[in-house]
Amino acid sequence: MRGLPFDCIEKSDSIGGNWVFKNINGMSSAYRSLHINTSRDKLVFSDFPMPRDYPDFPHHAQIAKYFNDYVDHFGFRDRIEFRRTVTQARLDEDRLWHIKLDTGETRIYDALIVANGHHWDARWPDPPYPGHFDGVELHSHDYIDPSEPFDLYGKRVLIVGFGNSALDIACELGRKDVASAVYLSTRRGYWVVPHYFGGRVFDYAIPHPAVDPPWWQRLVPRAWTAKMMERRLEQTVGRPEHHSLPTPDHPFLATHPAISHDIYNRIGCGDVLPKTAIARFEGRKVVFADDTSIEVDAVIYCTGYKITFPFFDDGFISAPDNDIALWKRLMDPRYESLFFVGLLQPLCAIMPLAEQQSRLVSSYLAGDYLLPSRADMESDRLEMHARNKGRYVASARHTIQVDCAEYAYDLRREIKAGCARADLLDRPQPIPARAESLMRRSAAAE
Repeated sequence: MRGLPFDCIEKSDSIGGNWVFKNINGMSSAYRSLHINTSRDKLVFSDFPMPRDYPDFPHHAQIAKYFNDYVDHFGFRDRIEFRRTVTQARLDEDRLWHIKLDTGETRIYDALIVANGHHWDARWPDPPYPGHFDGVELHSHDYIDPSEPFDLYGKRVLIVGFGNSALDIACELGRKDVASAVYLSTRRGYWVVPHYFGGRVFDYAIPHPAVDPPWWQRLVPRAWTAKMMERRLEQTVGRPEHHSLPTPDHPFLATHPAISHDIYNRIGCGDVLPKTAIARFEGRKVVFADDTSIEVDAVIYCTGYKITFPFFDDGFISAPDNDIALWKRLMDPRYESLFFVGLLQPLCAIMPLAEQQSRLVSSYLAGDYLLPSRADMESDRLEMHARNKGRYVASARHTIQVDCAEYAYDLRREIKAGCARADLLDRPQPIPARAESLMRRSAAAE
């Protein structure tokens, strides 16, 4: 953080967040067999590569170890306060942040970085499906393995959704001697991308977000790129409708594609049976939109997550239906000292994008970077939000979707522009220099 004083409040007892299996904070969505769906060399921080003996798509335990190794390598574990929860974050009339902890302590800070993630507050079907289901219902957030939290061996299981978790769980339960029957219900057609193309990881041609994409990639229209990738998918693994799945009603890249090298095999072997959207429940019977019906023992909802900020007062900042329009997906123009890091839904991993966001934030806090005018930030955020709504299918899943290379490149250009603005003004004063030290102000607040 450029030598800036900071405190990191961590609810858990360890580093790794969502990648810590059975995290004591209850917020991790990691299941026992989880592997990341971005290849090893594209998910790392630019200043800390992963070990070369890690596989192409590391297991959750390896990702958690990578985070811990990063913290210890750069030596800031002592700045992390474990087993602490922020219960309230309030901005006062002097633009200072009053941060209340679960210990009852209140501290005062010049700036607040929110990095609480967006894969922890489970989103269930809303409104609920008509009727009543008599079997077991759980959200993928709580799924651990076929025996935990419920014994699904020999059971008939319906999985609702078509994201990465839905496909992973369907493939796991659909293997021999696990569930007796696995059904996969989806409302629309989605594109499926395999982990490998021609012996290479699927994202091999995509530059790491810390590297500028080549000039020719920046000039090729997005629609052309999507069409070429769609054609290559068709030639490599076929289209979804070739595998008894609904035909996508949108071009490739207009939704977040599902990454799976196994789902088509499981469907082809009859281990996973595709179904249409749920119409209603009748006890153990599930009736679908095409008037077919089945009987199942359990339903697993892989229906995503809500974006929530439980530490903010109602009406301060929220994301109804997951819709939140931030400048550069990072700031609300009304608050020059509030930053949201990692509040993104990219096809790539979040880590290198969070790194680029952090570079902008730290440059700003250190006084090397000057924000645009509030009016420019406002128009820019609305333009970006409108552009994304036109680019992606309208759903709660795509409200914070970004193109990885494009987004990271845009942030780097903005940092350069902001540093040039700061130079013209002989550099603004760093935010933490506006008042006495953080420790004094924290002590005064107690």
